[in-house]
Amino acid sequence: MPVNSKSGNRKGTTGETEKNRRGKLQEKAMSFHGRGTMPHSNPGELRRPKTLPELFSSGRTIVEPVCLKPPRLTKLLLNVTVQGSLGALQIIISPESTVNDLIDAAISLYVKEARRPFLPESEPSRFDLHYSQFSLESIGREQKLISLGSRNFFLCGRKENGGLVGNGSSESCSKEAEKVAKTGFHWLKFMGF
Repeated sequence: MPVNSKSGNRKGTTGETEKNRRGKLQEKAMSFHGRGTMPHSNPGELRRPKTLPELFSSGRTIVEPVCLKPPRLTKLLLNVTVQGSLGALQIIISPESTVNDLIDAAISLYVKEARRPFLPESEPSRFDLHYSQFSLESIGREQKLISLGSRNFFLCGRKENGGLVGNGSSESCSKEAEKVAKTGFHWLKFMGF
């Protein structure tokens, strides 16, 4: 096949169409970089979008009173770590619920998921809820969850009537702290002799 100057390009463009093609590329590049294809009369002036700023042509502006109420919490995501368990339980519960409801929900979820170690009892009245494993006093059972100020809790068994609940190695933290305070050697109590 003979090669001539016109068959060098598929479409057989001439020099004039080549210049138009280059002009289109420059226009595309200008629009890509934020400069429009239409020439501006003043380069420092920004082009305004075409909008209708006054929808009400009566001249009066209608202002409705805005009542902004803070959004009301409908659910809380709480983390409850059970004594001896590896991970925390994540429980979604209503903020109007009480600590007793949270203990009940945590124990039922723990049993439902068959977590280990198995609980010897699943009675909610046999457990106390604490802010952490280092907190000495348990949280009152009738307190609302929204007023507690924390979303992470620790659930441990408590001692009742001489019998241990939970893993059998500890009693209620507040009672244990009171007993230590009555003895003269406070530091010996916490050593494992």
